[in-house]
Amino acid sequence: MRNCLRIAFFTDTFDELNGLALTSRRFEEFARRRGLPFLCIYAAEATKHMKKGTTTAVELGRSRFAFGIDSRMHFDPLLWRHSKYAAEAVTAFQADLIHITSPGDAGQLGAYLAHSLRLPLVASWHTNLHEFAAWRLRKLLAFVPPRCRNFLSTVAQDEVLRAVIKFYKMARVLLAPNEDLVALLERTTGRLTYLMPRGVDSRLFSPARRDCHDGVFRLGFVGRLRPEKNVRFLAELEQALISAGRTNYRFLIVGEGSERSWLERHLRNADFTGLLEGEALARAYANMDLFAFPSRTETFGNVVLEALASGTPAVVTCYGGPKFLVQPGMSGHVASDNRDFVEATLSLMSDPERHTGLREAARARACAFSWERVFEGVYEAYDKCLQIKQ
Repeated sequence: MRNCLRIAFFTDTFDELNGLALTSRRFEEFARRRGLPFLCIYAAEATKHMKKGTTTAVELGRSRFAFGIDSRMHFDPLLWRHSKYAAEAVTAFQADLIHITSPGDAGQLGAYLAHSLRLPLVASWHTNLHEFAAWRLRKLLAFVPPRCRNFLSTVAQDEVLRAVIKFYKMARVLLAPNEDLVALLERTTGRLTYLMPRGVDSRLFSPARRDCHDGVFRLGFVGRLRPEKNVRFLAELEQALISAGRTNYRFLIVGEGSERSWLERHLRNADFTGLLEGEALARAYANMDLFAFPSRTETFGNVVLEALASGTPAVVTCYGGPKFLVQPGMSGHVASDNRDFVEATLSLMSDPERHTGLREAARARACAFSWERVFEGVYEAYDKCLQIKQ
């Protein structure tokens, strides 16, 4: 890793509560801790220029035309008005390359500046936008017959994926959070693609923070309560528990979103905490006995890794990034379908001795993921990018 590299990092979310925002904050902290020159540019409430050690943050004020695309996340079609200001910041910083994180407002601006300033461009994939579009369209078209609804959502997914791939082709080098996405991007873009997983704060997320010992088996979920997270399956899971005669359980649901009201109506035994951060979130994880995560659209699954670090084994689907985090039979279970998900949950609830072993293995698994190694790998990808002749 060359310490002299000067990186201009354009991220589409920084202060919000999501995986990309967390990664962006950890990246800036890593650069400052290592004394690396790092310029971080993103949209915020007002335009500011701040310097901390070797890192510089440039916040670009959103216009009144910015609109919400998710909980506390926005897209500003007029962020382009800051292009001159951002170009001056990148030029004054003497950036060696630009790194963007998605086709969002800041990502589009970063891609444009890489082209206009003739700087190498690196792009990292963090969100399966095509799958999000399909899930949300299915919900909007709930009144349409299932066969037609599925057809339209599939067409939408394919078209969005095609557009996103075209955007990512602009970069010299790509980064992706799991092996499946690495293969997809290499195949569809023809670009060198490197793995960029995530890390976890194993001091914050720890079994030692458990303070609930009432004997109730708690099934947890943490994340945005949105259609693409497949959270309505939790109601199906509860019905299966009830049919199996289970009574000593509760769901612990952490997060906000459009599906919360539906879940509150359809889950009998559930506690809803809303959004949690820091130690409150860490306690919630530690007080869970099983992390039930039915999402099929995750590129990595930060929440799964945080649960494992807290000593909470996880049951996840066989789609996306979480399947690479959970070791079947050791730190949880990767379900092949809904029935398998239910059966694995019931099995773990019925075997306290096995459950204890999974708790210990889950913690050990998560502690192997280090933010330091993640970002060292990113800098190695930067080196490869600068070696490519174009």
